[in-house]
Amino acid sequence: MSALALAWAFLRHRPIEALVTLCLAALAVGTMVVLLLLDAELKGRLTRDLKGIDLVVGAKGSPLQLILSAVFHLDVPTGNIDRAQAEAVANHRLVARAVPLALGDSLAGFRIVGTTADYVALQGGRLAAGRLWQDELQAVLGASVARRLGLGLGDRFVGSHGLGAGGGHGHDEHPFEVVGVLAATGGSLDRVILTAVESVWRVHERKPGPARTGIGGIQPAEARDELTALLVVYRSPMAAAVLPRWINSETSMQAASPATEAARLFALVGFALDAFRGFAYLLFTTSALGLFAALYGALRQRQYDLAIMRAVGASRWRLFGQLLLEGGLIGLAGAGLGLLVGHLAAWGLATWLAASQQVPLSGLGWQWQELLPAGGAMLLAVLAALPAAWRAYRLDVAAVLART
Repeated sequence: MSALALAWAFLRHRPIEALVTLCLAALAVGTMVVLLLLDAELKGRLTRDLKGIDLVVGAKGSPLQLILSAVFHLDVPTGNIDRAQAEAVANHRLVARAVPLALGDSLAGFRIVGTTADYVALQGGRLAAGRLWQDELQAVLGASVARRLGLGLGDRFVGSHGLGAGGGHGHDEHPFEVVGVLAATGGSLDRVILTAVESVWRVHERKPGPARTGIGGIQPAEARDELTALLVVYRSPMAAAVLPRWINSETSMQAASPATEAARLFALVGFALDAFRGFAYLLFTTSALGLFAALYGALRQRQYDLAIMRAVGASRWRLFGQLLLEGGLIGLAGAGLGLLVGHLAAWGLATWLAASQQVPLSGLGWQWQELLPAGGAMLLAVLAALPAAWRAYRLDVAAVLART
């Protein structure tokens, strides 16, 4: 009988111990795989959304909340900002571009964002169908919005007050018309409905005043018309040292650095991931101890069989390798099952996040780092089998056969 057949026979006759060890190893590998996928996809998507944005200007409050609301559309805004002060920032000599955002309404949980065409360009978007808005109450849908709500060109919808999935009262007197649909980008642009800033003011019954030069080409309204935030692109590196300090000290607004707040966000996410990573290490250790106990404890019952193998010509190294093979098989099976479980869990999490309209994940990607926990599980299983294998190597054949 081959060594592989003997190993399979042993595991088949001790199914409980083998199954428990296998499940612990698979759970440990699966946890690590989920963490790797989450870490890679979250950082990739957040970094992509922040690309090209040097500064976010909004109402005073939490800088992280400002970034989450204005860039990622994952939180409520810190408030509104004065139009005159926003225009002063947009016209500053160190500002190359200032993209206005006006938030406040939503459709089935998807945010309606008043902005300019510069926002689409800044986020790397392109049209999949139709055109950009050219008048008030015309809207362009992100790819996820169009897919989830089944809306297309020419369809009409009514926004609801508020940014939650439940929404508030509907603005039935001001329906939007879909004039364009954006191609998927994998970022926050997929989850928003874009329209002109004037559309947001009109829905909220803001009366336009005398025309003057506005931010990004929008037609200004009365001074009471406000914006939610500005996405700023610097004209020169000097702006990073001058502009935030001037905004924070000389205006009623705050300036938040996306790079700084993203680092804080990654630190918060990293803390949670480290906690789960510690749990995975604990599972790895438990599975190794379980495998050690199973193989070492069963060795006494198998001494006669191993002695017979030695008597018919098997070498000490053959017995040593046999025990290591049995541990390696459990490690290999646990690694394979763990990879499958990890991707299924990530896919389930991605499905849940998509349903709740949060940061979209796929769960189907592959990271080469997944080989590390899989290989670690196999190595740990072999090491756990090493004491039993060494004891089998030193087996006293004569003494064992004499006792039987």
